[in-house]
Amino acid sequence: MKRLWRRGTRLAVMTLGFAGLIVAVNAVPGAATPTVGFTSTVVARGTDMSPGTLPITQGLDIVVSAITLAPSGTSGWHSHPGGAIAIVQTGELTLYQSVGNHCVITLYTHGQAFIERPGEVVIAVAGSAGATLGVTFPGVPIGGSTRIDQPDPGTCPGV
Repeated sequence: MKRLWRRGTRLAVMTLGFAGLIVAVNAVPGAATPTVGFTSTVVARGTDMSPGTLPITQGLDIVVSAITLAPSGTSGWHSHPGGAIAIVQTGELTLYQSVGNHCVITLYTHGQAFIERPGEVVIAVAGSAGATLGVTFPGVPIGGSTRIDQPDPGTCPGV
């Protein structure tokens, strides 16, 4: 009987403890300090559709750009020193990636995001309505270019 009583008491104390923890965790956001003279505007938002990540190295620049491609316009073959995180804001584009000795072709549309890895040679071709992108370039040499022009690698015929 004593054993049953102890077990019941322990269960009641644990339940009260967890309930108190839940109340405390939910009360913390209420203690946050309010903003003063602060605004934040979302420039672009998209769902990542590509695998992988990008390394970000301390001491290098991070650059954010708004990019516009005219209807059927192209970026030219290029790479990025620290890679890129791109979000298609309007329109659509086809990304051609030279990987080894073959071509990987991916269509991205409004609201989709993708990653270009450092040194990866690509060309982007806009659809018939053009495209706008919000792009973040991490790992840019301080004061340097976000882009390195590249020759056609010959892996994607017809581009």
